[in-house]
Amino acid sequence: MIIALDGPAASGKGTLGKRLAAHFGLRHLDTGLLYRAVAKARLDAGHRLDDKTQAVTAARALNPAGFDERVLKGHAIGEAASIVSAIPAVRDALLAFQCDFAAASPGAVLDGRDIGTVICPDADVKIFVIAAPEVRARRRAAEFRAAGQTADEAAILEDIRRRDERDRSRAVAPLKAAADAIALDTSNLDVEAAVAAAIRIVEGAGR
Repeated sequence: MIIALDGPAASGKGTLGKRLAAHFGLRHLDTGLLYRAVAKARLDAGHRLDDKTQAVTAARALNPAGFDERVLKGHAIGEAASIVSAIPAVRDALLAFQCDFAAASPGAVLDGRDIGTVICPDADVKIFVIAAPEVRARRRAAEFRAAGQTADEAAILEDIRRRDERDRSRAVAPLKAAADAIALDTSNLDVEAAVAAAIRIVEGAGR
């Protein structure tokens, strides 16, 4: 079984992906970490984020097993990843890895922004996770504070709105719900309620 989770930043799809994978005995891939890792490699090397050649080289050299999720989830890396992910050649370089991951037994849960539309268009279940921008900003700020980082919620909200617009308007694999995706609004749901709703969607899809 392949479950595709798409949605904007801080909508809750990453948490849902991990929980659904554990519940159904599947593997999980946060595809956003791939782009964040490329962005981090560019920043660490002091290269321009929009340098296509260098970005593609970094994408081909990735080793997901060595990812430090705590570092990659940082705010600055996330903003940089949104720029890197808009480069078509980078997306092409990472496409095969994601498709192979999804196809391997016993199946997988992948979360990102183009899973149901590009990476796994034939996924068994597609869920498009949404939440109000203000709610997402509050969640992201709470994550940063829990990690001991400072967080300006107003600035995070502004960044989220800017990223949403950039992700929706990019020419390649824009953020949008697949035609057969089921929307899940987590704005007024805590984690357990959101997970329960997602499980119901998955179980209902098999009927």
